Amino acid sequence: MLFSLPFLTTFFLLPTLTTSHSPTIFRSLFTPAAVHKYLGPTLPTAQASARSLSTMAGSEEAIFANGCFWGTEHMFRKHFDGKGLVDAKVGYIGGQSSNPNYREVCSGTTNHAEALKVKFDPSKVSYAELVEFHYRMHDPTQVDAQGPDRGTQYRSGIFTTSDAQAEIAKKVTAEVQAAHFPSKKIATTIQPAGQWWDAEDYHQQYLHHNPSGYECPSHRLHW
Repeated sequence: MLFSLPFLTTFFLLPTLTTSHSPTIFRSLFTPAAVHKYLGPTLPTAQASARSLSTMAGSEEAIFANGCFWGTEHMFRKHFDGKGLVDAKVGYIGGQSSNPNYREVCSGTTNHAEALKVKFDPSKVSYAELVEFHYRMHDPTQVDAQGPDRGTQYRSGIFTTSDAQAEIAKKVTAEVQAAHFPSKKIATTIQPAGQWWDAEDYHQQYLHHNPSGYECPSHRLHW
């Protein structure tokens, strides 16, 4: 592999930097993020729900926003296909205008969030587990952003379809806050789901059809 002069200069000079931030910078360049394997829920509410799944097959909907929806869909499909996920659609929610398009949402003028609507079988996976997974796959402490992506459309949110979902979402959020972010406030909003708009066809299963396409770097299992 050939390296450019700027890279070589950075490589050899970085260890000699005297600023207090230089060790952190050096580690961030050469230390990969921890890789975690998904082995199911880890927190009390989701674990209890996994032990008492519904005995009747059917389908429910759950809606999550946690950054660029390409990666959100990719992560949920990767870990729940064949394990309770019936279908998933990316789209827009939480804004003021009707039938927004991608360009309008990206402008920030409509206040919609990029989101994923999951249809799931509650006899195979619980809503509580999906909520915990939502938190595990992104940084919920970022405000109106996720990873390098900035804007209200990338905000973290849970859009509930019932009072029962709202109660579970709040309970799991409190557990995540205590267990994983004791010194940093979770910015995720929890609110009733309003009008949902499917995103354009080319956004659906985007990373399945474009494996080398962009995926937010914070979309990974954080624990």
